[in-house]
Amino acid sequence: MKFWKIIRDLIPYAFIVFLVIIIRTYIATPVRVDGNSMRKTLEDGDILLLYKMAKFERNDIIVLDEKEDEEIIIKRIIALPGETIKIQNGKIYINDKEYNDEFAYGDTSDYEQVTLDEDEYFILGDNRLISKDSRYFGTITEDEIIGKIVFRFWPFSKIGTV
Repeated sequence: MKFWKIIRDLIPYAFIVFLVIIIRTYIATPVRVDGNSMRKTLEDGDILLLYKMAKFERNDIIVLDEKEDEEIIIKRIIALPGETIKIQNGKIYINDKEYNDEFAYGDTSDYEQVTLDEDEYFILGDNRLISKDSRYFGTITEDEIIGKIVFRFWPFSKIGTV
């Protein structure tokens, strides 16, 4: 009888652990910024909430699995599937219209014109001086994106939506 009471008492805790695992695996999880490629928007050490079920739009900050170096990186979506992008003389053009590059920190190096396939995105880090992004490894596909950053938890002075 005592054994079954212990099991019954543990069921709520097991359910909570199960629920946390499901949420972190499929819905949302915290991530920490490691590096300065998104400076001044995000700083090294910021703690963010990654939403894994998001639809992606221009200017969203995303987390992806960069396969070449096997690392997780944080970047901004600049061009969407089906669009044409080029960077010329430090200016970004999407479908031949100049993009308002309000997030950039530093000069943006040139990139030859490319038209994205229906599942491709062009991404850049906000700190264009040091960012390893689509200018370095090319476009990315949606299956490489882990999710979208939606909230900053740390530092408390900057807590809120991103």
